[in-house]
Amino acid sequence: MRLSELAPAPGAKHKAKRVGRGPGSGWGKTAARGSKGQNSRAGGGVRPGFEGGQMPLTRRIPKRGFTNIFKKSYTIVNLRDLSVFAADSLVDEEALRRAGVVKGHPGAIKLLGQGEVTVPLTVKVHAVSAQARARIEAAGGRVEVA
Repeated sequence: MRLSELAPAPGAKHKAKRVGRGPGSGWGKTAARGSKGQNSRAGGGVRPGFEGGQMPLTRRIPKRGFTNIFKKSYTIVNLRDLSVFAADSLVDEEALRRAGVVKGHPGAIKLLGQGEVTVPLTVKVHAVSAQARARIEAAGGRVEVA
Protein backbone atom coordinates (compact mmCIF):
# COMPACT_ATOMS: atom_id res chain seq x y z
CA MET A 1 0.00 0.00 0.00
CA ARG A 2 1.22 3.48 -0.89
CA LEU A 3 0.42 6.83 0.67
CA SER A 4 -1.44 7.84 -2.50
CA GLU A 5 -3.73 4.81 -2.16
CA LEU A 6 -5.04 5.75 1.28
CA ALA A 7 -8.69 6.76 1.35
CA PRO A 8 -11.31 7.22 4.05
CA ALA A 9 -13.79 4.40 4.68
CA PRO A 10 -16.84 4.38 2.37
CA GLY A 11 -19.57 6.59 3.82
CA ALA A 12 -17.22 8.38 6.20
CA LYS A 13 -17.11 11.58 4.14
CA HIS A 14 -20.11 13.76 3.27
CA LYS A 15 -20.35 16.60 0.83
CA ALA A 16 -20.69 19.98 2.52
CA LYS A 17 -24.23 21.39 2.59
CA ARG A 18 -24.18 24.38 0.22
CA VAL A 19 -26.87 26.70 1.50
CA GLY A 20 -28.34 29.78 -0.16
CA ARG A 21 -28.03 28.45 -3.72
CA GLY A 22 -31.64 28.81 -4.88
CA PRO A 23 -34.97 27.03 -4.27
CA GLY A 24 -34.06 23.95 -6.31
CA SER A 25 -31.41 22.91 -3.79
CA GLY A 26 -33.84 22.68 -0.91
CA TRP A 27 -31.65 25.03 1.13
CA GLY A 28 -32.44 28.31 -0.67
CA LYS A 29 -34.19 31.50 0.51
CA THR A 30 -33.46 31.65 4.26
CA ALA A 31 -30.60 29.15 3.91
CA ALA A 32 -31.71 26.96 6.85
CA ARG A 33 -31.55 29.89 9.30
CA GLY A 34 -35.27 30.45 9.75
CA SER A 35 -37.02 33.68 8.90
CA LYS A 36 -36.30 36.20 11.67
CA GLY A 37 -34.34 36.64 14.85
CA GLN A 38 -30.83 37.06 16.13
CA ASN A 39 -29.45 33.87 14.61
CA SER A 40 -30.82 34.63 11.14
CA ARG A 41 -28.81 37.85 10.85
CA ALA A 42 -25.25 38.19 9.59
CA GLY A 43 -22.94 38.21 12.59
CA GLY A 44 -25.82 37.09 14.77
CA GLY A 45 -25.74 34.72 17.70
CA VAL A 46 -24.51 35.07 21.25
CA ARG A 47 -20.97 35.13 22.58
CA PRO A 48 -19.44 32.00 24.12
CA GLY A 49 -20.52 31.56 27.73
CA PHE A 50 -23.72 33.62 27.35
CA GLU A 51 -26.60 31.98 29.20
CA GLY A 52 -29.54 34.01 27.95
CA GLY A 53 -29.27 36.73 30.57
CA GLN A 54 -29.04 34.30 33.50
CA MET A 55 -26.06 34.98 35.76
CA PRO A 56 -23.28 33.01 34.01
CA LEU A 57 -21.56 30.08 35.70
CA THR A 58 -18.23 31.90 35.79
CA ARG A 59 -19.83 34.65 37.89
CA ARG A 60 -21.94 32.33 40.07
CA ILE A 61 -19.09 30.25 41.50
CA PRO A 62 -17.03 31.68 44.38
CA LYS A 63 -13.60 33.09 43.67
CA ARG A 64 -10.57 32.20 45.78
CA GLY A 65 -6.96 33.28 45.92
CA PHE A 66 -5.00 35.30 43.44
CA THR A 67 -2.23 34.90 40.88
CA ASN A 68 1.09 36.36 41.90
CA ILE A 69 2.39 38.13 38.80
CA PHE A 70 5.91 38.30 40.30
CA LYS A 71 6.18 34.52 40.87
CA LYS A 72 9.45 32.94 39.76
CA SER A 73 9.08 29.56 38.10
CA TYR A 74 12.00 27.15 38.05
CA THR A 75 12.83 24.06 36.02
CA ILE A 76 13.69 21.44 38.64
CA VAL A 77 16.85 19.34 38.36
CA ASN A 78 17.67 16.78 41.07
CA LEU A 79 21.09 15.44 42.05
CA ARG A 80 20.19 12.00 40.64
CA ASP A 81 19.91 13.65 37.19
CA LEU A 82 23.59 14.68 37.36
CA SER A 83 24.85 11.08 37.27
CA VAL A 84 25.29 11.35 33.47
CA PHE A 85 28.18 13.80 33.87
CA ALA A 86 31.85 12.81 34.19
CA ALA A 87 34.04 13.87 37.10
CA ASP A 88 35.26 17.50 37.19
CA SER A 89 32.91 18.58 34.37
CA LEU A 90 31.09 21.91 34.24
CA VAL A 91 27.32 21.48 34.56
CA ASP A 92 25.48 24.55 33.31
CA GLU A 93 22.26 25.17 31.37
CA GLU A 94 23.88 24.30 28.04
CA ALA A 95 25.39 21.06 29.36
CA LEU A 96 22.06 20.05 30.92
CA ARG A 97 20.29 20.67 27.63
CA ARG A 98 22.89 18.66 25.66
CA ALA A 99 22.54 15.76 28.11
CA GLY A 100 18.74 15.84 27.74
CA VAL A 101 18.16 16.62 31.43
CA VAL A 102 16.30 19.84 30.55
CA LYS A 103 14.54 20.45 27.26
CA GLY A 104 13.86 23.57 25.23
CA HIS A 105 14.44 26.92 26.92
CA PRO A 106 13.97 26.14 30.60
CA GLY A 107 14.40 29.67 31.98
CA ALA A 108 15.66 29.54 35.56
CA ILE A 109 17.00 26.18 36.83
CA LYS A 110 16.87 25.08 40.47
CA LEU A 111 18.93 22.20 41.81
CA LEU A 112 17.26 20.03 44.48
CA GLY A 113 18.79 17.35 46.67
CA GLN A 114 17.01 14.12 45.71
CA GLY A 115 19.55 11.39 44.97
CA GLU A 116 23.30 11.19 45.46
CA VAL A 117 26.28 12.63 43.62
CA THR A 118 29.48 10.59 43.71
CA VAL A 119 31.86 12.60 41.50
CA PRO A 120 33.07 16.20 41.94
CA LEU A 121 31.18 18.59 39.66
CA THR A 122 31.10 22.34 39.10
CA VAL A 123 27.42 23.24 38.90
CA LYS A 124 26.18 26.63 37.60
CA VAL A 125 22.44 27.10 38.19
CA HIS A 126 20.07 29.93 39.14
CA ALA A 127 19.06 28.53 42.53
CA VAL A 128 20.06 25.59 44.73
CA SER A 129 18.66 24.00 47.89
CA ALA A 130 20.85 23.77 51.01
CA GLN A 131 20.79 19.96 50.90
CA ALA A 132 21.90 19.84 47.25
CA ARG A 133 24.72 22.31 47.93
CA ALA A 134 25.94 20.29 50.93
CA ARG A 135 25.94 17.00 48.98
CA ILE A 136 27.83 18.43 46.00
CA GLU A 137 30.45 20.04 48.25
CA ALA A 138 30.76 16.78 50.23
CA ALA A 139 31.59 15.00 46.95
CA GLY A 140 34.36 17.53 46.28
CA GLY A 141 32.48 19.73 43.82
CA ARG A 142 31.27 23.32 44.00
CA VAL A 143 28.10 25.25 43.24
CA GLU A 144 27.90 28.66 41.56
CA VAL A 145 24.58 30.50 41.68
CA ALA A 146 24.16 32.71 38.61
